[in-house]
Amino acid sequence: MSDRIVTRFAPSPTGYLHIGGARTALFNWLFARGRGGKFLLRIEDTDKARSTPEATEAILKGLDWLGLDHDGEVVSQAARAERHAEVAHALLERGMAYKCFSTQEEIEAFREAAKSEGRSTLFVSPWREADPADHPADAPFVVRLKTPLEGETVIADAVQGDVKIRNDQLDDMVLLRSDGTPVYMLAVVVDDHDMGVTHVIRGDDHLNNAARQMGIYTAMGWPVPVYAHIPLIHGPDGKKLSKRHGAVGLEEYQVMGYPAPGMRNYLARLGWSHGDDEFFTDAQALEWFDVTGIGKSAARLDFKKLENICGQHIAVMEDAALLQELEGYLAAAGQPPLTEAQKDGLGRAMYCLKDRAKTLPELLEKGHFILTSAPIEPDEKAAKALDDVSRGILAELTPQLQNASWSRDQLEAVLTAAAETNGIKFGKLAGPLRAALAGRSVTPSVFDMMLVLGREESLLRLDQAAAEPG
Repeated sequence: MSDRIVTRFAPSPTGYLHIGGARTALFNWLFARGRGGKFLLRIEDTDKARSTPEATEAILKGLDWLGLDHDGEVVSQAARAERHAEVAHALLERGMAYKCFSTQEEIEAFREAAKSEGRSTLFVSPWREADPADHPADAPFVVRLKTPLEGETVIADAVQGDVKIRNDQLDDMVLLRSDGTPVYMLAVVVDDHDMGVTHVIRGDDHLNNAARQMGIYTAMGWPVPVYAHIPLIHGPDGKKLSKRHGAVGLEEYQVMGYPAPGMRNYLARLGWSHGDDEFFTDAQALEWFDVTGIGKSAARLDFKKLENICGQHIAVMEDAALLQELEGYLAAAGQPPLTEAQKDGLGRAMYCLKDRAKTLPELLEKGHFILTSAPIEPDEKAAKALDDVSRGILAELTPQLQNASWSRDQLEAVLTAAAETNGIKFGKLAGPLRAALAGRSVTPSVFDMMLVLGREESLLRLDQAAAEPG
């Protein structure tokens, strides 16, 4: 077996990609990519009634947005049913599994009797040691794994520590149903083995499954992967995350306008830590991440912390990458795409938009002056700043700005002098200027807007605001 690390993410395509699943994918990706290993993707689509192509598409889109690239083709579990059944038959031949002809009624009767006698209700099949010669002809049967009757199974878990389960608490698990189809528990083991998975990092709701799955590995003589069962994500109130806490599907976070690098950072920090580091880059996460840093208790979703982290990422992102994030956000939110002129303007304005915007909608709101065009329609709050007096000041300003060299120093000098001439502080003039240039009361600095818009557009907007009737 190669020493190369191989991890996998194996979601069921029965709905959206849950944020908990996204974090599991991220942990697997970080662990493999940080060690030069492989990160594989398997779609566990054996539940034909509930699996949909749309859900598979949503999972792939979510991983793509989060920037989690996988190696090789996407594996469909359903397409490998023959291989799963083949392993069950191999176990039969080795005497590690057996055919059980007990009917559902017989199993129920066994359980009822055990319950009334105060015994364990785990089914003990009378067919476990039966001679094949005594098997009934043409009767339906399931194939069961022979679980050791004594001793214990120890899951050496990288997060939870050693978890011991007595073998007399495990039943002889069904591997093949009476119609010959393999069960999920068998499929998972066969797929992980065939895909060369060395580390299984998944939610701790699968911890009990590990003991039963280890029985198949042992019976087949296959190496058992390293298990790392991670605690689930809870809502801010400490209860299991559900829709009443707000967004639980990953795509909802893109639609709300959180940038992917901020989301990666926040999700990595959700249940894993590296000292006191809260904000870190992808490169640092890849270097630092290890399963030993994962805590044993459930992590709590905290939207304030998420916003804070995302704000820090927006502030340091490359302008081109941020523009790409914005385009992805607009498409996901069903909004019209940016025009070339808007992209160009946003690119020039990024330096004064990135600071203090915690989400992409906030960034776009700050960049409203670029995205809109003359004549400017001020919103209700901004319109209040445009009274007769302020319009008069704006009318006086235009000829003075006409000949100003379009630099920050010169603009500051002209605007400050205009405020003094009219016996007001510059702050009083800033309101009408914001209303004229952006139609908003909260904007980047007036000087930044004028520099980004340029002389011609700035003067046009000031002229139009001054000319409008009071």
